[in-house]
Amino acid sequence: MSNNQHKNTKGSYRFALRSSTFISLISFFVLALFKFLKLLEAVEWWIVLLISVVLFAICFTVIQIRVQRFIYRRIKRIYEDVSLLENTNFNDRQVATDMRTLKEQVEKFARNKKTEIETLKVREAYRKEFLGNISHELKTPLFTVQGYIDTLLDGAHKDKAIRKKYLLRAQKGVDRLTYIVKDMDMITKLEIGDMSLEQHSFDIIELIQQVFDQFEIKASKKSIALTFDMSYPEPIMVHADQERIQQVIANLVVNSIKYGKENGTTEVAVEDLINNKVIIRVTDNGEGIDQEYIPRLFERFFRVDRTGSRKEGGSGLGLAIVKHIIEAHRESIYVDSELGIGSEFSFTLEKAVSNIEDIEVEVEE
Repeated sequence: MSNNQHKNTKGSYRFALRSSTFISLISFFVLALFKFLKLLEAVEWWIVLLISVVLFAICFTVIQIRVQRFIYRRIKRIYEDVSLLENTNFNDRQVATDMRTLKEQVEKFARNKKTEIETLKVREAYRKEFLGNISHELKTPLFTVQGYIDTLLDGAHKDKAIRKKYLLRAQKGVDRLTYIVKDMDMITKLEIGDMSLEQHSFDIIELIQQVFDQFEIKASKKSIALTFDMSYPEPIMVHADQERIQQVIANLVVNSIKYGKENGTTEVAVEDLINNKVIIRVTDNGEGIDQEYIPRLFERFFRVDRTGSRKEGGSGLGLAIVKHIIEAHRESIYVDSELGIGSEFSFTLEKAVSNIEDIEVEVEE
């Protein structure tokens, strides 16, 4: 065996030791029997013992070297075969000729492979579902646009009223496709870190009020009140990408309106979490979410409404975008919901550091 083989081999002496001991004891008892039967009467007992010891040493050396090499060659082939399936490189590992160690390594490898296979099965199921969802999301507006255009080409364009109505409906389908493509592009950029965040300090209370103003009419159609949990007379400054955080709050508010009850409420609270963090809570008293769906809420195109209804519009990517934006800020988002009672989505943001100018004024005073 070469030096490299020795360095990369984790050997065991148990087999050679036990085998040599067994052979030596048998030899000793055979010689003792011959001496008892006076076939070796001239041989002293110490010579019998010495023969047994020498035989033990010879057997141990021969067995250890031969078996070690025999096992090494075959086990090394197992390692090489296994390395074809293993992500990591087996070349730097010690080749264990000890059967107990080898068994432990093989069992560990089997457990890891079982886990990987189960993970791959879950991912495959998710991939199929995702492809089905995106196919459905794109197919619906495409068929809608195609249907209206075909009708217009078949002669409906001659009627001015019908032409305008069908073009407006086709435009809605195109807008939906545009939303999906833009949102998919944004998620992709966020996932690969290709979208840079322009972070600066701003008043989160003012931003929330802007979102309220933006969706006031939409909320009024269901008589849903958009409110703060309390009065905030002073600004609460945070450090983040203002445009992206506005998108997060807008998506959460729109969701609360979409799944809110008539005459309901969407309430936003801003609370101190720790010294340098605040938490923004968006709470509604709407339909609520079944606990089994909560772990999948932030998946692309996942909808709690399994009927596939698209009457509320949107791209189906709102919560997925929210999660990616918050994670891009290295912050956390949480969900707490109870079916029939309502839901609360909350996320953390970093507080803004005081202005350098204000610090300088305080020092001068």
